[in-house]
Amino acid sequence: MSSSQGGGDSKLFARGKVAELRLELNSGGKKDKNFTQKKIALKKIVANMTMSNNEMVSLFPDIIGCMHIQSLEIKKMCFLFLVNYARMRPEIAIKAIPFLQHDMEDTNPLVRALALRTMSYVHVKEFVEATVPLVKHLLRDADPYVRKTAAFCVAKLYDHDKYMVEQSDLIDRLNQLLRDDNPTVVASALAGLMDIWERSDSIKLTIDYSNASKMVAILPDCSEWGQTYILEALMSYVPQESGEATLLAERIAPRLSHSNSAVVLTCIRVILYLMNYIADEKQVSALCRKLSPPLVTLLAKGPEVQYLALRNALLILQRRPDVLRNDIRVFFCKYNDPIYVKVTKLELIFMLANEKNIDEVLTELREYATEVDVHFVRKAVRAIGKLAIKIEPAARSCINLLLELVATKVPYIVQEATVVIRNIFRKYPNQYESIIGTLCEHLDSLDEPEAKAAMVWVIGQYAARIENSDVLLEDFLYSFAEEPVEVQLALLTATVKLFIQRPTKGQDLVPKVLKWATEETDNPDLRDRAYMYWRLLSTDMNVAKQMVMGEKPPITAESEKLDPQTLEEMCLNVGTLATIYLKPVQTVFRSARPRRLPDSPALQKHALPTSTNLPAFDAQKSLSAFGMGGQPVSVPNAANNPQNAFGGNDQENSMANAVNDADAYFAGIGSQQMAAMGIHEAGDSSFGGAGTEASYVVNQYAPQQVFQPAQGVGSNGDLLLL
Repeated sequence: MSSSQGGGDSKLFARGKVAELRLELNSGGKKDKNFTQKKIALKKIVANMTMSNNEMVSLFPDIIGCMHIQSLEIKKMCFLFLVNYARMRPEIAIKAIPFLQHDMEDTNPLVRALALRTMSYVHVKEFVEATVPLVKHLLRDADPYVRKTAAFCVAKLYDHDKYMVEQSDLIDRLNQLLRDDNPTVVASALAGLMDIWERSDSIKLTIDYSNASKMVAILPDCSEWGQTYILEALMSYVPQESGEATLLAERIAPRLSHSNSAVVLTCIRVILYLMNYIADEKQVSALCRKLSPPLVTLLAKGPEVQYLALRNALLILQRRPDVLRNDIRVFFCKYNDPIYVKVTKLELIFMLANEKNIDEVLTELREYATEVDVHFVRKAVRAIGKLAIKIEPAARSCINLLLELVATKVPYIVQEATVVIRNIFRKYPNQYESIIGTLCEHLDSLDEPEAKAAMVWVIGQYAARIENSDVLLEDFLYSFAEEPVEVQLALLTATVKLFIQRPTKGQDLVPKVLKWATEETDNPDLRDRAYMYWRLLSTDMNVAKQMVMGEKPPITAESEKLDPQTLEEMCLNVGTLATIYLKPVQTVFRSARPRRLPDSPALQKHALPTSTNLPAFDAQKSLSAFGMGGQPVSVPNAANNPQNAFGGNDQENSMANAVNDADAYFAGIGSQQMAAMGIHEAGDSSFGGAGTEASYVVNQYAPQQVFQPAQGVGSNGDLLLL
């Protein structure tokens, strides 16, 4: 149905009755020389079929009766009906095979191609078997359009019956089609072979340099789809010499200026792939410079193509930072950009920011932070904080800008600023704590879990410097039971930090919070952490201080980078849907074949993302660091030690004994253990040692009777020996 008849064709989309449509289809007779009545009836039938009116299947015999009519328009509609309903009524559908076979001998190449395409689309055994000899014949057809269609039909047949196609010589014939004189036919044959290779476990697609060179030579003569197919196929070529890869990359580089975004992105993918086999760093740098303009040009297209280009730019920058290095301004947001484009541009601005352009970037981010879109403003504020962590010389400028934004007293800006300032404190300890007072002035603005948890962390970490830290924490603790787990965990840790730094200020809060966290919560993470702190404080205050107030691992702003293996795979899939999600291909498409860089003498292994492996994790060393005096950890062998770590001889009772011992231990923390927590009336600086015992004892709140665990399990009361 042509677009010019769009207005009139809308009348066809009315639910019709089968009897009426059959009457219309068979009316007209000899007077209707142009088959006008039949065409209108067929249009109504196809319209009803489109609306999922399955009653139309009753017209199958009548439709087959129209297939002999020598009208391309009628044949198209009849064949469309056949493809749609053949699997529902295969016994009637097979009656159409003689008509299709007859049409494949028609003088019109469009009719031959249409008949072959229709036959290959029908997933019925008789159709599939009948199609094989016809495809073999039409692969040698005189018309290139028919040969092109036949090439795609081989891939379609492979989808229907892999075994039958592999047993026949269809794949060999498809290979022979690569030597065809017509570029479109060659591109279609390549597309068919690629599709078969994607679905097959036994077929390997290999392209040598001479074939790759011939494929590149016909690129300018192909349509944009043909160019995309050829470029896709070049991903199966494995360079054996660095010079081959360089020459091929240079020859396909003109495709970067193509008007079609699919051709451009596929060309970028192939060049990125070939770079892995180029030894000359100057050549690699030159190719990187060539990749920048096409990516920038894609940003002039519609928002959907922009978004695709931006997501791919995020990926390319992680692998090849030289690309787009001097093009940061093109990623500055426009007022009418959709939010998904703005957020992605913000990520790219962060990646491209450096000491030279940081002032320009901060000026731009200041503007973004005053926009109307709340989600975008939050992202902009967070980006400012991440830049402070990424670029150390600019940290002071970033903090001043954050304080300037906090002064606006806009709640969501204050909350985001609080979260990022917490990270800045972690990155630069003892440098910017003078701004804590400013943060404390805006405590009432905090109502989101992440912001509350960040502020609580600041109060706990710097309890010794904040004069009224105990009062501030107590304000947060009023709503402890109603807070999300994220905030509860932060409050628990902050209270313990307050007690460690200022015992007299925290001695009333610690037992209260530990009781809430162990007795009045259903969350196992919170309860386990509370038990750990309780036991730690009861055992050795110095160890507790080392653990809770010890040096934190350094943080970086690069945490969002892809892991090396995923990055390597994603660069082989530039321009596909997987790059939108920045996830491995098999995560997005379960049946997709995972891609890896093929080994070759020319492969520059030292330059791959996966070449720098992290040192192996030393489990023994890591475990011994958790308050065990740096001693190696002994692991008892259950097979050689029947008297197991739980103190029982029977394996069935060992778990029950462990649970009972644990319950007894936590129920029995008495006054002598609370004294070991170092609660004194003296000053804020005392940790353990002799002194006046506090009148407050933890087991005042213990829900069970005191019962000491079985002796001999561990010298310090450990229930499990690691």
